[in-house]
Amino acid sequence: MTEPAPAPRIRFSLIGPGIVVAATGVGAGDLVATLVAGSKYGYALLWAAVVGAVVKVALAEGVGRWTLASGRTLFDGWSSLPGGGAKLNWATAYFAVYVAVWGFVYGATAMTASALPMAALWPALDLKTWGVINGLAGLGLVWFGGYGLFEKVMAALVGVMFVTVVGLAVIVAPDIPRLLTGLWPTLPPGSAFYTLGLIGGVGGTITMAAYGYWLNAKGWKGPEWMATMRLDNRVAYVVTGVFVIAMLVVGAELLHAGGVALAGGDRGLLDLDRVLRERFGPGVSAMFLVGFWATSFTSLIGVWQGVSLLFADFWAHMTGRAGDAAVRGQHSRAARGYMLWLTFPPIALLFLDRPFALIVAYGVLGSLFMPFLAGTLIWLLNSGRVPTAWRNGWTSNILLAAAALLFAVLAGKEIVGLF
Repeated sequence: MTEPAPAPRIRFSLIGPGIVVAATGVGAGDLVATLVAGSKYGYALLWAAVVGAVVKVALAEGVGRWTLASGRTLFDGWSSLPGGGAKLNWATAYFAVYVAVWGFVYGATAMTASALPMAALWPALDLKTWGVINGLAGLGLVWFGGYGLFEKVMAALVGVMFVTVVGLAVIVAPDIPRLLTGLWPTLPPGSAFYTLGLIGGVGGTITMAAYGYWLNAKGWKGPEWMATMRLDNRVAYVVTGVFVIAMLVVGAELLHAGGVALAGGDRGLLDLDRVLRERFGPGVSAMFLVGFWATSFTSLIGVWQGVSLLFADFWAHMTGRAGDAAVRGQHSRAARGYMLWLTFPPIALLFLDRPFALIVAYGVLGSLFMPFLAGTLIWLLNSGRVPTAWRNGWTSNILLAAAALLFAVLAGKEIVGLF
């Protein structure tokens, strides 16, 4: 059992788990959605990106507060909800079905998204081969490395993303006065669902539930770490917000003004790459593709590591060994089994020659988890499972309820759009 690290003075050098969860949640598809919003409406929806960052801060803070205040994992909380037997209730049954189906689809989606920029940079290898290479590389990293190595790799990739995305926004020369007008909430005609997508889509996936596990892996245990966790969380989503604003700038300045339309899914970033190559040359194009890859690969390894911890915790509960830390750890048999599930069965999907359809399917499945997470956090954080001092206040309840409603609407839109 790892002893909790002593709570030090709050300082920026401690930041880590928040960056991991935020970077994992920002995928290439999210960047496309932001680009499309900028290309269609210019800066008019900038305010929605800011609101979205606030919503994600509230969700991640809820996960972190539950973990530190209760001393229990999020799956402990789900298993304590009523409505079933000692091992399986409605919440844990939902998770079991979800994580099996979602993981199979996501594995192929993540490998495809990471392969797209690699295939564009080095076309000697095809998309499927690059997908397999990225999947095996991610598997090797989380299989053999501990949390410390994982966090360092994620931080380095976030640095690449930041330099690339923000650098691209600087290159296209934003109109600052016009940018600032986008902070005033407006809804241009036809923009309602783009607005909801911008608020809900960036930085929010099942891996938000893994935040508490990464706090524990970092050694942050107990309410004395609450202030550090909140700083970590806020800084992470400020960085995420900067990513979103930068991509909105690119969409507004480069695409909106030129009337350029992007393809759906991650392929839209390849369309942007062609525009950048024509306007700024191959150097900027290559820089962008490297950032595209970093964005995709952080999501891949974040899921391989974080969701495997969730699955291991689920398996420990189902086998009656929830108190055994070795059964719930990153190198446990259950966690490694789920890593394999994310890697090898989905490789077969890569050879169906329908990678972009898989990305759409992942979007639908992914949208279903966030209302569940927000709703169960409201339940847990207003109950006696948490000490009174750390239960939800009105602000937290309003933000979490708004998140649950927002993601439920988005999930309905995705499902209706599919059929």
